[in-house]
Amino acid sequence: MTIKEIQNEIVDEFSYFEDWEERYEYLIELGKSLKALPEEAKTDDKIIKGCQSSVWLDAELDGEKINFTADSNAILPKGIAALLVRMYNNQAPKDILESDTDFINEIGLSEFLSPTRANGLLAMVKQFKFYAIAFQSKLNS
Repeated sequence: MTIKEIQNEIVDEFSYFEDWEERYEYLIELGKSLKALPEEAKTDDKIIKGCQSSVWLDAELDGEKINFTADSNAILPKGIAALLVRMYNNQAPKDILESDTDFINEIGLSEFLSPTRANGLLAMVKQFKFYAIAFQSKLNS
């Protein structure tokens, strides 16, 4: 599945909810379904800078695709991380770098988040793309 197809699927899922309380609950459920990082993987170099809560992101290159794992000590950021892992996991670095994040506005997430949480979301997206840049450069060498 392409990143765009996954984004469209997420937009469709969020369209079923009537208000932000239901969307919030859905994000919490997504966070609960995210496989937790082992404690030894929660190192300072994996913390996403700019997030209000602690959010860890790890990635490894598997062939020409990146596998991401993430975790957080807070329920809402963990749900947001789960959305991003779902979108970017098992994708080629080039595809991640070329993707947009318009779906965030389409599901209304940017309106719902406080300014500090919105900054954290941007920091998460940047970190996913940072891994993509690093792995793309590794693939090109």
